[in-house]
This record gives sequence, C-alpha cells and structure tokens, in this order.
Amino acid sequence: LNQLRKNATPEQKQRYLPRLCTGEHVGALAMSEAGSGSDVVSMKLRADARGDRYVLNGSKMWITNGPDADVLVVYAKTDPDAGARGITAFIVERGMPGFSTAQKLDKLGMRGSNTCELVFTDCEVPAENVLGTLNGGVRVLMSGLDFERVVLAGGPLGLMAAAMDVVLPYVHERKQFGAPIGTFQLMQAKLADMYVGLNACRAYVYAVARACDAGLTTRQDAAGAI
Repeated sequence: LNQLRKNATPEQKQRYLPRLCTGEHVGALAMSEAGSGSDVVSMKLRADARGDRYVLNGSKMWITNGPDADVLVVYAKTDPDAGARGITAFIVERGMPGFSTAQKLDKLGMRGSNTCELVFTDCEVPAENVLGTLNGGVRVLMSGLDFERVVLAGGPLGLMAAAMDVVLPYVHERKQFGAPIGTFQLMQAKLADMYVGLNACRAYVYAVARACDAGLTTRQDAAGAI
C-alpha cells in the first residue's frame, strides 16, 4: 500500500488505492524467491518487453497474502545485465492470464496471513502497470521497505509486553522452597532485564516511527528497529 502511495501514477492510485484502503481488496508484495531473499539482485523472475506489455516468467516464494491478494506489487528483472539497476516493479492483478498461486506454505507463526508460492508463465502485464520507472524497482522497493520494517517491529514489541503481562502474576503465584519465586534474586534480575529490554526497544521503535512520520527515517534505523 505504501509503495503504491509513494510511487504510483494518479491513474494507478485511483484504480487501486480506494479498495485496498477499505479492505475490499487485499494486497501483497512479491520480492523473495526460492534462491533470493534480501539479495534482490539475484532474483530470477524475468520481464521481457513485447510491444505494449511485459511478459513475466518465473516464480516468487514465501509471499505474504499471496493466496488471497487481489493486487500485487511484483519485482522482476527487465535488464538482467544491469544488476540492481535492471529491476522493475509491476502491478499484477489476480486473474491476469499466466499468473497463478501454487502451494500454500505452512509456518511456525504469523498464521493470521496466508503465505504461498506465485507462478508466472508467460504472464502478460500491460506497460501501464509499471510502478515507478523502468529499471527503478529497487528504489520503489526501498521506499516502502523502511516503513514496513518499522510497522512489523510492533509485533515483537507486543509479544514482549504480553510476556511481561503473563510472567509478573506468575512469579507471585508459583512457589518453590516455601516462597513465591518472585522473591528470589535470580528471578528478579531476569524480570529487570525483561523490563529494561522492553522499554528500550519500545522507545527505539517509537522514535523511528516518529522519524517516519516526519520523513526523516534512515535505512539503518528502520532495519535496526526490527
């Protein structure tokens, strides 16, 4: 959503953002592949220009919301010899010929959103669905990834806070050697470390979030937050 907000043309924004914002449509970002995650330059998905459209061939793996997405921002190589300067972002819609979803992937956690493999077999995407500029996909990706990392950091913060909510009553209820375990120095030290860690992380994430709101965030801080 943020990548569309920052990089889409007025026509693209009008077409996709309203229903994504209301929740009528589900969105997804397709960057990772079986052999490339953070190393985007090593991606294999190709997009070859043919007239007024691009033909995509390849696959994407571990795509959050993949089975349910109506609109996807997909990254593919348009100039394989140009490295990071040869990647382009495309807006792909569910139902486009040649685009399909493969197996739904099981996960250890974060089961609230489905994850799957995406398959592109001679998938034709109109040239007007290029997001940003041709071969400017890495800039589009990073324009939203910093924001995404800060947002995702809220999940671990919530888990840390929940752990504190559970453990504080427990150390007063659980007894060993005739006393609540919360009276033991070792347990008190562990609780102190948990409390300090939670508040330090919360302060850091909130500071980076405020910087995002002000347009002042740095890539290092966004990565550090998560």
